[in-house]
Amino acid sequence: MAKGAHGSRQAAWEFFGAELKRRRENAGLTQVELGARVFVSGGYIGQFEQAIRKPQLDVAQRIDDVLQTEGFFERLWLKLIKDSPFAAWFQAVVELERLATRISEFAPTIVPGLLQTPEYARAIMLAGNPFATDEYIEEKVRARLDRGRILKDAARPEYWVILHEAALRVPVGGAAAMGRQLEHIATCVKERKVLVQVLPFAAGPHPAMGKMMTVMQFEDAPPTVYTEGVLSGNLLDEPAVVKRVMATYDLLRAAAVSPEASLALVESAAEDFKRCASTT
Repeated sequence: MAKGAHGSRQAAWEFFGAELKRRRENAGLTQVELGARVFVSGGYIGQFEQAIRKPQLDVAQRIDDVLQTEGFFERLWLKLIKDSPFAAWFQAVVELERLATRISEFAPTIVPGLLQTPEYARAIMLAGNPFATDEYIEEKVRARLDRGRILKDAARPEYWVILHEAALRVPVGGAAAMGRQLEHIATCVKERKVLVQVLPFAAGPHPAMGKMMTVMQFEDAPPTVYTEGVLSGNLLDEPAVVKRVMATYDLLRAAAVSPEASLALVESAAEDFKRCASTT
């Protein structure tokens, strides 16, 4: 993603926030009062107005109803999401990743986007878009790699990933590319950019069979959970639900092998793929 494109999109979200504040104040409502009417906290309204957080579509629609803005915020939201390289259901996740102080992720089948190499990301994109143009694929790959830059920042979040062993064994992009992907993960671990645990096949059944989950925690806001299905995603912030998901994540950590043993598994799998590539 071009830096200029990101900057212009952020400016557009700042316009969204400024308009929200202006129209809220014209309606004589405080942030708390508007939040109560659209079913979010007053603090969230403040974050929308400062372009720190981005509202979901249903919230933008409720804001239009309350402020009687005739679909203004819905139309602006749709325009901003359309211009994003990310799917509409994932755009808010990208914004929250940048704000999180800790990200805890469980990946049952594929390497998480924040850790993907260009080759791995390209293979994933091609598998899901076999008739797409090269330009489309490269735009999606650039956007995914841009997300990973948060791990290079000095103020990067604590990033804890539990990988099921299945994610280490499927040769995405071929043996050589997969070997390089696993080496990249090992390097990130050694540089202390991520803490990785592997849930091995031998662990058997676990409490998140077939389910991915990402828990994002923040300095001044309650935690949020992201889960994903087919062409859909869900952001969950209801406290009781988040508490249950975090308990599930604790069970996964308990079932996974230690970080030291996990690094050894990642490096061993990388060597297996490198040997396979050298013999073909």
